[in-house]
Amino acid sequence: MVDDRDVAAVERQLGRAPRGLRGVAHRCPCGLPDVVETAPRLPDGSPFPTLFYLTCPRAASAIGTLETSGMMREMQARLADDPELAEAYRAAHEDYLARRDAAAAEDGLEPLPRDMQSTGGMPTRVKCLHALVGHELAVPGSNPFGHEALDALGEWWAAGPCVDVEDVEESK
Repeated sequence: MVDDRDVAAVERQLGRAPRGLRGVAHRCPCGLPDVVETAPRLPDGSPFPTLFYLTCPRAASAIGTLETSGMMREMQARLADDPELAEAYRAAHEDYLARRDAAAAEDGLEPLPRDMQSTGGMPTRVKCLHALVGHELAVPGSNPFGHEALDALGEWWAAGPCVDVEDVEESK
């Protein structure tokens, strides 16, 4: 169950109502959600493979800067050259799939096909740092590239909350 304040924060962060919201997977140091867990299938049954969805616009902007810096190309090259890193990334992919399957089972939903993508290009590509950071924030120590990107982000929360949800509290 997600409380009204968290739903309001996520709506304001995304600029729209969240889809398939299951819960808050991680909270920013400011206290607001920055990663949510979503259902593997939307209410209409459509597949939604992104289990952990980064919602904080400040974190998303900082990650966008990392993506344009060439970080993903460098990570992709290392993935091809480092068997240990490739295995850790494959393990991250398997963790993601297992968690997504567990969420489907908990919600009484048909799991997504095993050959469907997990997130962020895993296990063979580095395609979206937002997704990899979301995974790492939700499950610390799970995603080697998410961890690296998170370390490079800096303190995106330092300026305070990214959205105001005080009026949600006041309207109750």
